Amino acid sequence: MDLTLDVEDYKLNLRAAGVIIHNNKILVHKNVNKDHYCLPGGRIAIGESSKQAVEREIKEELNKDVQINRFLAVVENFFEMNQSKYHEIFFLFETEFKDKEDKSIEHTLYNAEGKDYLQYEWLELDKLDNYNIVPNCMKKVFKEKSFPVHIINNELE
Repeated sequence: MDLTLDVEDYKLNLRAAGVIIHNNKILVHKNVNKDHYCLPGGRIAIGESSKQAVEREIKEELNKDVQINRFLAVVENFFEMNQSKYHEIFFLFETEFKDKEDKSIEHTLYNAEGKDYLQYEWLELDKLDNYNIVPNCMKKVFKEKSFPVHIINNELE
């Protein structure tokens, strides 16, 4: 069971994602029916660590094994989506594919769970300002030179 709770008029989410960078490009996923990109990952399940969540989510979504190299950031994210307000705690980890061949992938990947509307693309780090990445504060995280970083992103203000 995912760690998402309804609290008053908010949804509380615990989420974790991996930052996979190769040749100055970052792997993101996009729902082809939406106008934004996100980092690969998902909600943390009850009894699961944030690192385990990243490993599980990427295995489920891409059928790839990853290793977590280091903790990068925690984001306290407040936003509205589908007429619901969210309070999300978002853990971010530097991650890489374990398999040597997977480390050289540069093409678009597709969801291994059969979700045809999801695709995984490589965006150039130097051009991230040209893309709608959510939460938008992720761009700031990628530009940081020292880690870990703590960001409060409040889109409700």
